[in-house]
Formats: sequence, C-alpha cells, structure tokens
Amino acid sequence: MPRASALNLTRWLHLAVLVAGLAYAAFAHAEVQLGQLRLSAGEESTRAELQLDAAPGDYRLFSLANPDRLVLDLPGAALADGFRPPAPNGRVIGVRTGSPEAGKLRIVFDLAGAVRPRTRVEGSGRASRLVLEMFRDEAAMAANTAPAATPAANAAASSSTPAPAPAPVSGARELLIAIDAGHGGRDPGAIGGGGTYEKTVTLKVARELAAEIDRHPGMRALLIRDSDVFIPLGDRYQKARDAQADLFISIHADAAQSRQANGASVFVLSTRGASSEAARFLADRENNADLVGGVSLEDKDRSLAAVLLDLSQSATMRVSDEAANHVLDELRSVGKTHKPQVERANFWVLRSPDVPSMLVETGFITNAADERKLNDAGFRRRLAEVVARGVGDYFGSQPPPGTWFAANPSRGSRQHVVARGETLGLIAARHGISLSQLRNANDKRDDVVRVGERLRIPAAPE
Repeated sequence: MPRASALNLTRWLHLAVLVAGLAYAAFAHAEVQLGQLRLSAGEESTRAELQLDAAPGDYRLFSLANPDRLVLDLPGAALADGFRPPAPNGRVIGVRTGSPEAGKLRIVFDLAGAVRPRTRVEGSGRASRLVLEMFRDEAAMAANTAPAATPAANAAASSSTPAPAPAPVSGARELLIAIDAGHGGRDPGAIGGGGTYEKTVTLKVARELAAEIDRHPGMRALLIRDSDVFIPLGDRYQKARDAQADLFISIHADAAQSRQANGASVFVLSTRGASSEAARFLADRENNADLVGGVSLEDKDRSLAAVLLDLSQSATMRVSDEAANHVLDELRSVGKTHKPQVERANFWVLRSPDVPSMLVETGFITNAADERKLNDAGFRRRLAEVVARGVGDYFGSQPPPGTWFAANPSRGSRQHVVARGETLGLIAARHGISLSQLRNANDKRDDVVRVGERLRIPAAPE
C-alpha cells in the first residue's frame, strides 16, 4: 500500500474512533435523571411521583411477595446528584434504589401489604413525571394469609390446639424529624465573647439531637446539614418538604446587645410570616404543585387554591405551636428559659406551609455563662435529650394516624397528672415501668409528688 494511502487510512481510523468515543459520551450523558421521588398517602391509594428530566422509555413494573415489594426498572436512567429516598408513607414502608445491570435504574418499594399498581406518565421534557399509584389488593392479601393445604397444616387443623394465626402486617411508619443546624460555611452566625461561633455550636447540638431522635422508637432524624457548609434559608425548609418530614427543628444560639440576656427560647412562625409565604406559594405555580398529603394547587383556580393553602397552613401552625410548647416545657428542666412562653417571629426557615416547624434558641452565645454551657459536651447532650423528649411527648399525646406512636399508644412518651391518693410507685406500676425509670424521667431525687403535678411517663421497655 502506498505510504500516502496508509497515512490517510490511519487518519480515518483515528477519526472513526474519535467519533465513536464522542457518540458514546453523548449516550452516557443522555441518561434520564431521577431528581426526586415523592410519596403521598390517601384513603384509597398511596401515590409515588418520580420527577424526571426527560420522558421515560420502556419501563418495567412487577410485584414480589414474602415480603411484599413492588419493583420498577427504568432502562437508561440514573439518580441525579443529591437524590434522597423519601420517608415511608402510606402503604410504602421503605424505598431502595440500585442498578442490577449497567444503564438500568431499579427502584424497590417495600410494602405493608399487597397492592394493585397503576402507572401513567405526565408532562414532557424536563417536566416529565412518572406517577405510580398503589391500591390495596384485598384478594392477594387474603390469599397470602390463608393457611397452606399441606400435611403439616392438616395435622394442625385436626389437632386439639389450633394453629397460631399469622402475625398482622404492621404498616406503622416512623416519624421523620428534620434537624437544621443554623448558619454554616461562610455564615458564622453570632460570635461569643470567648470566640465561639454559632455555626459550630448549632452543628454539635444538631448532631446530638439527631442521635437522640434515632434512639427514640418511632422516630428517625434527617440532618439538613452535617458539615460546615452554607445552605440558603429557603433551601433548608425545602429539603424538609422534599423528604416529607413530619417536623422541622432549626437550632440556633441567640445574641443580644445586653450581655445579661440568657436562657433558651422556642419560636414558631408569626401570622405575618405565614401570610407572606402563602402569597409567594400562590404566585409560584411550580413551588405549590405538591403540598404534602397529595393535595395539588396546580390545577385549582386562585380562590380555591387560597382556601386549600390556608387550611394546610392553619393545621401546620397549630401542630407547630403545640409541639413547641412541649419542647419549651422540657427545656425548663435544664435551666432558665428566656421567656415563659413560646415566642412568634417571622423567621424564613419556619415558613413551610405543610411541615410543622419550630426554631430553638439554645441560649445566648453573647452571655458568658451560656457560652460556657454551649461549649460543654455534657450540657449539649442534656439539651438534645430534653428537646427529643419534648418531641416524643407531643407525638405520644397526638399520634398521627398510621405511625408507630398510633400503633403503640402504651409505649409512646406521655404525661400523667397526679391525682389525690396516688404515689410515685403506684403511678410507675400503672404504666408498666420501674420506679427508677419514672424518677429519672422527671429528675426526681425523692418519691414526693403533688396533686396536679405533671409527670413525664417514659416509653415502656421492649
């Protein structure tokens, strides 16, 4: 072969390899990205909504039993950066993701029982949504619980001792508590006289609180930030909304011109702040399309949307106020509170219309005594314990339907008002706990109780 022809052939081969490489790279980046997965539960079904940046191709959906699962395979799809699986909700008790083979995204829905699924694709382009509705499958559940016709089963049937009934499937979900450590990154927050940064203290307290929440049965924690990073205020509560949190707690350390100001405080959103956020949500159709609980404002006229949003926000503010009062009551056990009541302010991070929210000021970092306490690991741990206890007390007294607290009313944290003739030992026996447990839960050094005194009843042991 002439030298010139050989050189031309080599150039063409190099060009072909380059084109093939570019085509492969383009294909690799052409995956459908799953940005968010939201769950909402209604009376008839549980709805999963997958937010995609392009219309899905041929997807496959199939069911598995023992235990019940629903599996969705999406060829040519991948998880977007920052994807977080949603908290359990309705018939879905867990969501897992994986890649059984290259280029395929698998989503597994762990279920509380058999379901009849139905899917549809909504929207197009970057606003594509794959909607999966899961209806309870009564026939399959009845078949799954029927005794098998085996020799062993027949022998049991003919025996004088009846075979034990299968254990009921528990659909009780854990409550998700979103914990937001204030400030972070380039925003240090307030700085104490001893040089303590608010952002450092809030992260330490938030981590302690998350550990306490995770130790409490029926609850699990979500840290909005777990490192020294800056997160915009609006993104903080949006992260809690995206995760469908049941409660949002923002941790801060107060500052004041007066160095004498001290003590912890608890804040909830003011009415003015609520009105401002309602107006913003009504104006922003993309932001108000997915209120927790499955109510969409996107397809409603403005008047109806305003009524629905007002109802959602009123319920949210009521829960926020009641939960905050329980936390404030517990904070009094670790020292003086700055004010005797829950305060109201227009804090941006409290503006979620559908996630109950509170802001806990752990003390005044500008007060020398409070700053020393906040730098003490033991005090921070005690602070986290009482805040978690207050949250548990609230949900123990007002258990949301379908949650662990609703399924275990005797084991949730709750209160007892002392009546005439009652003793500490009698109260402990009545609630199935030991006397020492009751003493420790109420910081009592003796067994003296007063009529009308409120005692915290800790969760009963397993």
